[in-house]
Amino acid sequence: MAAPSTIDLGGETVAYEVRHSARAERSRIDVGLGGVTVVIPDGAVVTPTAVLRSHAEWVLEREREAAARRERLPERRFEAGATFPYLGEPHEVVVETRSYSVASDDALRLAAHHVEDTSVKRALETLYRRLASERFESLADRHAAAMGVDYRRIEVRNQRTKWGSCSTSGTVSLNWRLLFAPPAISEYVVIHELAHRRELNHSDAFWSIVEERDPAYASHREWLRENSLQLVFDPADL
Repeated sequence: MAAPSTIDLGGETVAYEVRHSARAERSRIDVGLGGVTVVIPDGAVVTPTAVLRSHAEWVLEREREAAARRERLPERRFEAGATFPYLGEPHEVVVETRSYSVASDDALRLAAHHVEDTSVKRALETLYRRLASERFESLADRHAAAMGVDYRRIEVRNQRTKWGSCSTSGTVSLNWRLLFAPPAISEYVVIHELAHRRELNHSDAFWSIVEERDPAYASHREWLRENSLQLVFDPADL
């Protein structure tokens, strides 16, 4: 991967990447945890530096905010002995001879053959995804019955900016990284998405449905907003 380019904006050096897009209708600047990206429509007669300089103040402000958020990202070590959260509690990564990986009271026990065939990171994600599928389906079945709704299937995904979604066809997609959070948080998200089977919006009627199953939903929603960075699996992927 090519190293990012840099530009001086107001006396500050800003690193940025350029992405050309056939779908973009106009040039834009994306600033996030992963850095600054200038998106240029295919065929556009414009330079990335011109786009950045025309929005210099905005870019600097957003990049300062992103830098402050990056400081809050968790450190992750993908090796035996490292610690990862599971249902809100720290668990040690243990690599041992076993037929398949499991989560115990205080450890994430990875099958050595899986680690050898892939990596600690891949084995961890595989374990989390399997545990997430089991937990989400159990929660969805229990709450759907009580809420008088149905759903088509549960999809375990790794959306970068969403914790869950519900399609009009009834597919509920949930982010496996919710397993990093305390149990009540993933339960809230499941309830939230199932409520969309009755209300396809975020109206007062929708929140009343959520509250019926999760009276503390407001605090759970706020927890997600305040702690979303702690649910990052690998900061290098941002």
